[in-house]
Amino acid sequence: MVIIDGKRVAGELKEQIRAEVDSRVSRGLKRPHLAAVLVGADGGSETYVSNKVKDCHDVGCESTLIRLAETASQEELLSVVHSLNGDDSVDGFIVQLPLPGHIQENAVIEAIDPTKDVDGFHPVNLGKMILGLPCFLPATPAGILKLLEYYDIETSGRHCVVIGRSNIVGTPLSILLSRKAAPGNCTVTLCHSYTKNLHELTLQADILVTALGKPGFLKGSMVKNGVVVIDVGTTRIPSETSKSGWKLYGDVSFDEVASKCSYITPVPGGVGPMTRIGLLLNTLQASTVKSP
Repeated sequence: MVIIDGKRVAGELKEQIRAEVDSRVSRGLKRPHLAAVLVGADGGSETYVSNKVKDCHDVGCESTLIRLAETASQEELLSVVHSLNGDDSVDGFIVQLPLPGHIQENAVIEAIDPTKDVDGFHPVNLGKMILGLPCFLPATPAGILKLLEYYDIETSGRHCVVIGRSNIVGTPLSILLSRKAAPGNCTVTLCHSYTKNLHELTLQADILVTALGKPGFLKGSMVKNGVVVIDVGTTRIPSETSKSGWKLYGDVSFDEVASKCSYITPVPGGVGPMTRIGLLLNTLQASTVKSP
């Protein structure tokens, strides 16, 4: 059994991105610039955005963090989005999700200029992804593909079961793994809360991806020997033994499942760092497209 080290892979890819950024600057081109908009003070979002800022610093990119109050209106947020759309110094930007309940996420996503949508959530980018056209891929699925590629995990002809159909992870990943590419050429089953006989499907999986946000959902009895397990789940649970006051748990009951796996991602340290790599790669791509 191999524990997939997303942190190490991300570190190696960051070195490659840094080299590319340095090369661009040495040729007189501008540094890629990523902006992030954070509404409110959700703990998970705060951590994620601060890591993104650090990542930008590590690879030599510029970063800007724009904070809005939890009570900010949808109109205020859309005004910031429109301002970033027109700011030529910003190559790409994200609006950190989830947003407060009074704001319509889809309206905000659709307002983002697709050429600056480095989260890869805009309908234009998702549509191009389905057609196999150049676009910004959603960061988490892109990071998962990089992990499969790095560890030389065979996907062609294998049965991949994805649990969770969000537009951020499950649905785009199911499309990417089924496309005629490498990694890809999987036979994909996309499962969700209405799927019947889930155990029967997970036991058939050669590659199993969980993206539910339900700690410990996947048990050892649900997987076959030799399966590849990619755990996307990240749920904060209060902990009196942790300095931060919480611990991060995945969707997989790791101790039960790991012994049956050929490869498995831990939480933390698996998919999370690679999601941020997907964002950096999109930012670099956005900057490259805009350069003369």
